[in-house]
Amino acid sequence: MSGIGKQKASTLEKSLGKGKPEVNIATFALLFSEIVQYCQNRVHTVPELQNKLSELGQSVGSHMLDVIFLREKGYKREVKLLNMLIFIKSSFWKIVFGKEADKLEQANDDDRTYYIIEKEPLVNKFISVPKDKGSLNCAAFTAGILEAVLNGANFPAKVTVHWHKGTTFMIKFDESVIARDKMVDSR
Repeated sequence: MSGIGKQKASTLEKSLGKGKPEVNIATFALLFSEIVQYCQNRVHTVPELQNKLSELGQSVGSHMLDVIFLREKGYKREVKLLNMLIFIKSSFWKIVFGKEADKLEQANDDDRTYYIIEKEPLVNKFISVPKDKGSLNCAAFTAGILEAVLNGANFPAKVTVHWHKGTTFMIKFDESVIARDKMVDSR
């Protein structure tokens, strides 16, 4: 009879407060490789495969946004572009990948373009790319997550992935983001 009062709380009843959810790396590698295979069986070219991975990443990113802002910022959202990018490079990356991103840079010739550089992304670590798909970068999945988070936080952007200094996520913001940021700075 002593077990009646001590029922285990279901996952849905637990607080969204700071938690340290960790996924076994082998489990993640297996799941992600299955995702890549699933997508690969439904497309014919490398760009189509990267677009499919990006779409799946966007779905993940849109679901993560509110929980991360709740846990890390207490419902406070960033309004300045640079603060949002620093949050993504540090806190967000640490939550998702267990470490900060390697670099955050701004393009010299375009104030709308930023780069997040990751020498060895976790999503590429366990994927062996066949020779016929040599240009495949599975970090397109991460680019989709980034794009969804930025768009959901009211920083409309297009995120693409490139092989440069490891893997580079090129973030091209909408002109309205730059205009809003300049207006906030002038206050």
